[in-house]
Amino acid sequence: MKKYIFTAVLFLFAIISLSAQSKKDAQVSKLYQNYIAIKSALASNDADKTSKAATEFIKTASAIDYKMVSEGNLNILRKDATVISEARTISAQRETFYNLSDSMIALTKEFKLSEKPIYVQYCPMADGSWLSDEKKIINPYYGSSMLSCGNVKAEIN
Repeated sequence: MKKYIFTAVLFLFAIISLSAQSKKDAQVSKLYQNYIAIKSALASNDADKTSKAATEFIKTASAIDYKMVSEGNLNILRKDATVISEARTISAQRETFYNLSDSMIALTKEFKLSEKPIYVQYCPMADGSWLSDEKKIINPYYGSSMLSCGNVKAEIN
């Protein structure tokens, strides 16, 4: 009887752990979607839209439990997103997007953020990387002036 109770307890613990894992991934996945909104706004040369997307990113990052993503990492993400949200020029927003992208690339390697592949893309002209949910290059660093500049450096599944 003890053996069955012990097995049942282990089974329940496994289910709870899986549930917590999927919740964790869901919260961090939302952060990734907010990041994609920032990237898309930068690619379309829209400073206001970029600022609003960064504000949403900050809200999502503030809702993530420190047990899931370290407080230090969340603080760095929020700091960069705050600079982007408060900047009024697209060039200032793009300057900070380098740091935000580097932090998000590191996070993407730690968490499963999407059911689909995530692409790490790189623009040699900007000397910067970013994440994308599609292979097609849509460059956030140059927007319409060099929208397709770059290439896929890695694919994260």
